[in-house]
Amino acid sequence: MLLLLLSLLLLLPLAVLLWRPRSWDARQSWLVRLQHRVAWGALRWAAAWQQKRLAQSTLHAGQSQQQALRRCLHGAQGPRCTLRGSTDISTFRNHLPLTKASQAQEEESGGQPLPPTSNWYHGEASLQATLLGLAALNKAYPEVLAPGGTARVTASSPWPYPLPWPWHALGQMSPTGAKDPRILLLEALRSPGLRALEAGTATELLDVFLDLEAHGEELAEAIAAGNPGAPLPRRAAELREALEQGTRGLALRLWPKLQVVVTLDAGGQAEAVAALGALWCQGLTFFSPAYAASGGVLGLSLWPEQPHGLYLLPPGAPFIELLPLKEGTREEATPTVLLPEAQKGKEYELVLTNHASLTRCRLGDVVQVVSVYNQCPVVKFICRLGQTLSVRGEDTGEDVFSEALGRAVGQWPGAKLLDHGWVESRILDSSEGSAPHYEVFVALKGLRNLSEENRDKLDHCLQETSTRYKYLRFRGSMGPAQVHLVGQGAFGELRAALAACPSAPFPPEMPRVLRHRPLAQCLQRRVVS
Repeated sequence: MLLLLLSLLLLLPLAVLLWRPRSWDARQSWLVRLQHRVAWGALRWAAAWQQKRLAQSTLHAGQSQQQALRRCLHGAQGPRCTLRGSTDISTFRNHLPLTKASQAQEEESGGQPLPPTSNWYHGEASLQATLLGLAALNKAYPEVLAPGGTARVTASSPWPYPLPWPWHALGQMSPTGAKDPRILLLEALRSPGLRALEAGTATELLDVFLDLEAHGEELAEAIAAGNPGAPLPRRAAELREALEQGTRGLALRLWPKLQVVVTLDAGGQAEAVAALGALWCQGLTFFSPAYAASGGVLGLSLWPEQPHGLYLLPPGAPFIELLPLKEGTREEATPTVLLPEAQKGKEYELVLTNHASLTRCRLGDVVQVVSVYNQCPVVKFICRLGQTLSVRGEDTGEDVFSEALGRAVGQWPGAKLLDHGWVESRILDSSEGSAPHYEVFVALKGLRNLSEENRDKLDHCLQETSTRYKYLRFRGSMGPAQVHLVGQGAFGELRAALAACPSAPFPPEMPRVLRHRPLAQCLQRRVVS
């Protein structure tokens, strides 16, 4: 009702305006401003309501989680729906043992791939993340949501919940319904006054900038041709000049008023964010409205001005538990705890309950508690437990091999890491006649060929980072890691192949360890050095 009254109040001057004789352009301009005012007023009211709900729920996080559990049990289906009448946490844990994500998929689908979980994704938490994220972004960068201030350059949006009417009214430059990234990029390039650039994920944005550099001349010609009767030769010349000056700082040369890059944080995005921040988007802030996994939105981002990657775990739906991990290892230590019981500085694995089948699923996402908001933890993402390499039982984790690779690339003159993937040698049958080892595929900027000396540095860095790896290498039980440089677009093809899988998660996560031969061969076919 309040929203309706607000709309009527803002629309009242419209009749007066239309009654007065004015030029068509002036009338159109006023209507655009009015639409923007109405849209932003509605969003601001909805965000304030969500902020109040969040404050109340986090102040009484224990009660809020009990309510979330009750709602989860009420919606249960299948053989475990007998728990519907119970909201006791101990009973819930005793009747529903923890299940790993891969095992849960097999149990729920009878061995068949599960469909993407987009129905989880567009839920209450997604709406809350979108509204609060927009409000936080507007507070930190007031001009970003002005008419014509934002453009999306990928088919997917970083905002978890679709809001088509406010988006159009707020003046986003992206063509309505457009799915081709090239068309979206072209529209953004025609608008030099942008203040925010949006992409579904950082890896998708990385692909956009690589495509821009590879096909810059084609895009410049398309801009010069312009729309019928509206050529833009000056803007085309600006694009050519910006590209000629190189990769570093390209975004700010194309859009001098640009302030922030908005992408959705999901697994495997850290390398892309680092590469974009060091090269194309140098000098810009990155903001993600939420942390998302295959189960949906898990964390809210309320602080654009703080370091990238801090998220509040809300106590509402979906129902989240935290599994403590042993210090110095990645093994489970004790039973799960609820959000108010989380301890600052400790690491936990996220556990999510599927409301449809009542499966308590260990997601494999490890987070560390860095602070507290009311009674709920604020966390940063550490690694994914499922992304491990093991050819001799060594279990090299994602954080370990990413750190080792980062050290090695730092010793390769002029090189900047864009993307990487790891494969156990047995997947590609590449260990015949030699000890099992890791096959490592890297995409680089600034280096076109890898010398043997550069390749050896990764093996040395792995030994410095992992004592278990060093021991197995000393014994001869493992061979040295084999490093391969892939050509431009190789990881883009891999992401396209992953997205085409029936069981692809939504939002898309970027795996670092490839366990299926067809996916590994996507990279193997594109090796250039």
